[in-house]
Amino acid sequence: MRIIDNLNEFFGDDLKASIVPGSKLRIAASTFSIFAFEALSRELQSIKELEFIFTAPSFTTTKATDKPAQEKRQFFIPNDRSRDAALYGTEFEIRLRNKLTQRAIARECAEWVRQKVTFRSNHTGAPMQSFAVVDDTAAYAPLHGFTTADLGYERGPAVSNIVHKIDDKLATRQYMQLFDQIWHNPDQLDDVTEAVREHIASVYAENSPQRVYFLILYNLFNEFLADISEDVLPNDRTGYQGTEVWKALYNFQKDAATGVINKLETYNGCILADSVGLGKTFTALAVIKYYELRNKTVLVLAPKKLTENWTNYNSNYTTNIFAKDRFNYDVLAHTDLSRDGGESLGKRLDLINWGNYDLVVIDESHNFRNADIIAQRETRYQRLMRKVIRAGVKTKVLMLSATPVNNRFNDLRNQLALAYEGDSTQLATKLNIQSIEEVFRQAQRVFNEWADLPPELRTTDAILARLDFDFFELLDAVTIARSRKHIQAFYDTADIGAFPARMKPDSLRPPLTDLAGAPTFNEIFEQLQLLTLAVYTPLAYVFESRRDKYERIYGAGAGQNYMGGENANLSAANREQGIRKLMTVNLLKRLESSIEAFRLTLNRLEHAVADAIEAVDNHVANLADIVSTFTDMDTNDDDFEFPTSGTVGRKVQIDLADMDVESWSRDLAHDGTVIQNLLRSVSGITPQHDSKLRALLERLDAKFQQPLNPGNRKVLIFSAFADTAEYLYKNLAPALKQHGYHSALVTGQGNPSTTVGKGYSFQQTLTLFSPQSKQRHLVMPQETSEIDLLVGTDCISEGQNLQDCDFLVNYDIHWNPVRIIQRFGRIDRIGSTNERIQLVNFWPDISLDEYINLKERVENRMVAANLGGTGDDNILDPGASDAAFRKEQLRKLQDEVIELEDVRTGVSITDLGLNDFRMDLLGYLKEYGDLTGTPKGLHAVVPAQPEKGLKPGAIFVLRNINADQHLNRGNRLHPHYLVYLDDDGQVIADHTEVKHLLDLIRAGCRNRDEPAWKVCRVFNAATRDGAEMGTYSRLLTDAIRSMIDLTDERDVDSLFSPGHTTALAQTIAGLDDFELIAFLAIVEEPTND
Repeated sequence: MRIIDNLNEFFGDDLKASIVPGSKLRIAASTFSIFAFEALSRELQSIKELEFIFTAPSFTTTKATDKPAQEKRQFFIPNDRSRDAALYGTEFEIRLRNKLTQRAIARECAEWVRQKVTFRSNHTGAPMQSFAVVDDTAAYAPLHGFTTADLGYERGPAVSNIVHKIDDKLATRQYMQLFDQIWHNPDQLDDVTEAVREHIASVYAENSPQRVYFLILYNLFNEFLADISEDVLPNDRTGYQGTEVWKALYNFQKDAATGVINKLETYNGCILADSVGLGKTFTALAVIKYYELRNKTVLVLAPKKLTENWTNYNSNYTTNIFAKDRFNYDVLAHTDLSRDGGESLGKRLDLINWGNYDLVVIDESHNFRNADIIAQRETRYQRLMRKVIRAGVKTKVLMLSATPVNNRFNDLRNQLALAYEGDSTQLATKLNIQSIEEVFRQAQRVFNEWADLPPELRTTDAILARLDFDFFELLDAVTIARSRKHIQAFYDTADIGAFPARMKPDSLRPPLTDLAGAPTFNEIFEQLQLLTLAVYTPLAYVFESRRDKYERIYGAGAGQNYMGGENANLSAANREQGIRKLMTVNLLKRLESSIEAFRLTLNRLEHAVADAIEAVDNHVANLADIVSTFTDMDTNDDDFEFPTSGTVGRKVQIDLADMDVESWSRDLAHDGTVIQNLLRSVSGITPQHDSKLRALLERLDAKFQQPLNPGNRKVLIFSAFADTAEYLYKNLAPALKQHGYHSALVTGQGNPSTTVGKGYSFQQTLTLFSPQSKQRHLVMPQETSEIDLLVGTDCISEGQNLQDCDFLVNYDIHWNPVRIIQRFGRIDRIGSTNERIQLVNFWPDISLDEYINLKERVENRMVAANLGGTGDDNILDPGASDAAFRKEQLRKLQDEVIELEDVRTGVSITDLGLNDFRMDLLGYLKEYGDLTGTPKGLHAVVPAQPEKGLKPGAIFVLRNINADQHLNRGNRLHPHYLVYLDDDGQVIADHTEVKHLLDLIRAGCRNRDEPAWKVCRVFNAATRDGAEMGTYSRLLTDAIRSMIDLTDERDVDSLFSPGHTTALAQTIAGLDDFELIAFLAIVEEPTND
């Protein structure tokens, strides 16, 4: 007997010497590796046969089916199949697998197995010794497995690896007899030869890109699988997939709905922030139905102007396409949170059990981004938190918003606080991150530094590289946000249809009128600057000695200033100044909208001034604050939502004896004169001389004469103001009707008006305008009339699918570019039947630079104009937005339709989340079972698609085998790394660009369930069927080097940044620190195949 220590001499070398041509080899071991076969290939090819016993159950089958046994399902927790997986190399043969030659080895090994090897497995699980016998000349024991580590050629896990060689013939025969006795006992062993051969064949078979895609996801997200349970996924037994609303969803919406339910169950809250035109309302309805099927009570809170979007689906109306689903949720307006009594949408507010809702869905949740505290008054946000979220039953919160982040990350934090009931520790614990507040503080600091960079350096990549990865973890956990570009690029839209092609926007700048001597836009603006608007600021005329009296009575709780910090307040006097400045903006915006809206506003203002002068002349004892008569703010304009009763609308009683009545009267009289002069100067601009109206008529005539799409006569006209909308309808509808075109007016105030001939509801009117998208054949089957032209305010700028229309007119340009994009999103939608769509924008008759300068002059006077019960940021505050950036966006709007993501002045959270990939993986595992036994190191060949970003090269997926699991080192997937190089070894995307890389992998692989044969042939010819992988091996080495360089650079940067540093943490040595999970070879298709 001789001792082999596997240090100075190796078991593998001795075994080679013992094997002679024609030998019979018997091995009993726990594992078999193709790399062990490679190490002994020449000798093993010469033997007569090998009989191999797996000493523990491996590749076992059930007697009934003769298929690999399905171990008891532990939901998606990976099962222990390490013995099976060792076939393709154990964790201590990673270096060999990283050579990328396993495919060629597997092919050779499989042929050898077919000719000379029989495998059997000990299915009893009873302990069995491991040994090897060569004929009757040599026996080796004990063995662990049959791998290169056991042969002594690679480092293994064992503390010692001593093997005894027995060459005494008597002893050797005893080993042979023991082996043969077990070998021929069917009660102990199953034949698994075919199963082993199939597993080996799977390594060298051409893989479909989809198989490798799911193998990659399985390895990246197995922690997610281990954490997940049936409790946090939609329960199929509820039948939610059979509901009408679920059937109506596109595939990307179903993924979102499943993800939302998962996040609601796991974290109690979720923000669905899909971009404009992706159907967030339908996705939310599917989630609501799921919870209703579980007997949960649901409340939808929506802006008042959008409530009809929701009440249509919970009512027994003919316009409800989901009537069969019998939705039973409640709908209330955001403003109802501020009311203690009265009725809203048919419900008595004093009787509502606010604390009894299991799920609250908040539409346009960015309206709750302000959590500031106001003395002596509860804000809407506080009431929502106290009455709905914290009170009563445990409440889950789904928030819907296309713009959840304005320019402060606190906007997002405050919305998320609704989900965790204001106690962030529970969410931080679940996510295993530092405090939520600290994550947002650091993110805000990074944002502020980024905002100070020159415009050319202020890129999305620049800020993403600076943000801490805890921030991404947090966003990924509680938000789902996809852009339209993302859906187009990474979902199969064959069953949906594409977005229509956008024509270059038509930018029109007609003058106010064709009348000679009429004032210009600029001249009227200069006149407006002369107004003191004293009628709105009576407190400013209270004597200094009497001012304290009113500050004591009215100073607290009159308003709030969002930018003022945690405790903010405006006195009544400041509130009046805010109203005055809002009114200045309102006049300018109405002038920009239409001469009629401007004239009506001046008339109302003239009456208010006259009433105030009359009150002074009549020597009334006191004066009610003019707030009570202020009715001119257009409630459709969210950015200037005027405070309603219950917020700051109470009257301020001013004793005239306390006022400088003489000064106030003088300023009132001055304003009266200016107003009369303005009214006189525009009195001649009738519809016949309204150049803007004439230009619209000409544009409509051209559209009707030459439709963009065959037979499509639909036109949608938007205005920010009901006065303008009514003016347009009044002047367009009669003329159009004479030519056989029907028109409608929807303003959100009162019932719609139409020329069809009878009264229609809000939803019915929209259905007649867009009969296909609104499914008129189902909801109004007897109706044959159609509306061709719809004039509306922003009450229909969100949550409506009007994609039958292909022509949209912005009769006035909203000062917030986001609103323009939201309006266009009504017709620019995925699945549109129109090939082309047109946007027409009416601009004031001045140059863009003049327009921007004029806006800035107004904005600079708006510092104190931040009022309102909503507590929204003042979007015109130059401190809250980048004027140069906004200028650039407005300039772009003249020539192109820009994306919502492009106009956000802060960071877009769109496309940062990894939810789609998790949902992909869960769907695959539900259908096909787990992937535990799938070999690592596999590859797929994918055709290059430069238009999708897939350039020739390779994407490697690696795992750092020595990594500290708690040290992310700037990598969201740590310890896994993804890197993409071109054929020259240049990095296309590094390991920090996780979402981008996964998107590319998905684009190249998903739904490709067959190998891409054309490029497979190119790849196989270049690598001699995987035997010569030098090119890809070099790329892998370059990939590792690029990761080391980038990690070193980030480590140094971390020394000079707040928070923990990674510079002193463990370093990456090189290739041997990594295990290859899989790789994609991206190859150009041959031009003639």
